[in-house]
Amino acid sequence: MGFNSFTFILVFLPILMIGWHTLNKLQKYTVADVLLIIMSLYFYYTFGVDFLIILFVSIGVNYALSALVSKIDSRNTGNIFFYKKLIKVIGVLFNLGLLFYFKYLGFFADNLNAVLKTGLTVDKIIMPIGISFFTFGQISYIVDRANGEAPHYNFIEYALYTVYFPKLIQGPIAFHKEMIDQFRDNSLRTYDSVKFAGGLMSFVIGLSKKVILADVLSRVVNYGFEQTYYLDTLTVTAVMLAYTFQIYFDFSGYCDMANGISLMLGYRLPTNFNSPYKAASAKELWQRWHMTLSRFFIKYVYIPLGGSRKGRYRTIVNVLIVFILSGLWHGAGWTYVCWGLMQGLLVVWDDLGIVSTEKEGKFLFRKEPLLVIPKALGRAMTFIAFVASLIFFRSESVEKALAMFKRLFFFTYPGFLTRTAANLDIAENYVFRQFLSQLGGIDENVIYMITMLVYLAVSGFIITRKNTEEIIETTTFDKKTLIGITVLFLWSFVSLSAVSTFIYFQF
Repeated sequence: MGFNSFTFILVFLPILMIGWHTLNKLQKYTVADVLLIIMSLYFYYTFGVDFLIILFVSIGVNYALSALVSKIDSRNTGNIFFYKKLIKVIGVLFNLGLLFYFKYLGFFADNLNAVLKTGLTVDKIIMPIGISFFTFGQISYIVDRANGEAPHYNFIEYALYTVYFPKLIQGPIAFHKEMIDQFRDNSLRTYDSVKFAGGLMSFVIGLSKKVILADVLSRVVNYGFEQTYYLDTLTVTAVMLAYTFQIYFDFSGYCDMANGISLMLGYRLPTNFNSPYKAASAKELWQRWHMTLSRFFIKYVYIPLGGSRKGRYRTIVNVLIVFILSGLWHGAGWTYVCWGLMQGLLVVWDDLGIVSTEKEGKFLFRKEPLLVIPKALGRAMTFIAFVASLIFFRSESVEKALAMFKRLFFFTYPGFLTRTAANLDIAENYVFRQFLSQLGGIDENVIYMITMLVYLAVSGFIITRKNTEEIIETTTFDKKTLIGITVLFLWSFVSLSAVSTFIYFQF
């Protein structure tokens, strides 16, 4: 039951909102929290009862370790530091071990077999939805707890923080304090019509990004990557642009929907997506894309490794380690490692200060860049580099990724562009295709090509406009806005004929 399903929109969400706001109006705050926990657990249960058991175990072990820290503090012995560090190590190893078993064991065994010819066999393991997200959230808590930076919350608060369904399966990776402090603030439980309207608007915009744009573009992308070895320059370019826009609208759409649901409940999730394609450098892009993952790696990996405090060359190594780990976090495969390494190298390139859009900055080997370029050119270069890196991200294997790069320089026209565009022959585009056909004398293949170009052009236009948070902040909720949101919702709702999962579900 994803956010983009009939059951969620028509049944789950209305029941939750009515129950939540009614209980809070009656000042039954603990009961309201329990309701939210139960509804969150049910939401997760719809993806598989086995996943729910794993989530219970994860919560139980981490909460027990937190309680153990309290017990050590109460004894006030001379070995407090040692025991807390031991608990931190146990907690991190437990959480990473859980993640390793479900996400990386098969990948590890395959590579061990390839290198050492060991013949290890691993039965197919189904990875629990969202395990990468709730595991990182719990690692952040247990590390902060052992470091004396977090209190021992009561069980209801901790359980709600962990299972809070708007962030449970696809992030953001919220830190304990920024959520539990809100849960404790009873003033946020008071129904706020403006906040609720903003949340509803965010949800509808996110839903439209997902079903009207991302899901449609996925048809072009899926076909293109299935035909990797037969593509040409124009088709690879079209497919990669389609995928670049698809992953943008898929991920930002989910973030908008999650933020919207949370706002309707009265709470704000940390910003996770801030118009990354407006970035003028790879470094800036990663300050805008999956922002909570970036800050997690900075706080719990980059800084403990020494950050930028141990010299220039060590800084470069630390940056590359972080991005390789980020690639592995996204998926157990060498394509993700290559993608992460490529992103790391692009960030290091920015840090070298050879080319920059800024006249001054914190560069590794100089105070000023060798070449200053206009921001528009920086944005274009950053966008192109990111598009190229996504070839690794989307490909099933390194071999296929390299083949896609090779086909990018296949300057012939075997006709695959029209075949690729023909995948947009779907019900949602019927009216547009009929309009073009009524113009007369237009070949069917040309209609498909125009349809694909329109989708790419509209997508390219949207990413340069205000993002959803900016739209909500500057919107007056009048009748005109209500009509617009209603039309957008109905269009999105009609397009829910085939429910699809979000890309980041697999991570």
